[in-house]
Amino acid sequence: MYIFSFEKLNVWKDSKEFVKEIYRITTKFPDSEKFGMISQLRRASISVPSNIAEGSSRKISKDQAHFTILAYSSLTEVLNQIIISHELNYISLEDYQSIRPQIEMISNKLNALRNAQLNK
Repeated sequence: MYIFSFEKLNVWKDSKEFVKEIYRITTKFPDSEKFGMISQLRRASISVPSNIAEGSSRKISKDQAHFTILAYSSLTEVLNQIIISHELNYISLEDYQSIRPQIEMISNKLNALRNAQLNK
């Protein structure tokens, strides 16, 4: 089976696992948030690996970096929603404390990827 270039990126692998974690955490949210915070968090989180994948298909480094920036933006959107969800007591302190380092790690890798793309 052919392996696409984005599938080899650790940041894509990490962000894909991150999506699974967001899905797991949001199953604990109140049913009233089904079309609100749950939907928004899930869409924003899946946007991270999706933008990494889409950017990898671009031939021009500047275009690749643009999609990496979009992935980073989605990640910061998730962080904002995680903070609010925690303050609303939708996310336990344990889940909150486990997800923050994941966001930081992925954001660092996205920044490194963007820098590499722009320095080609």
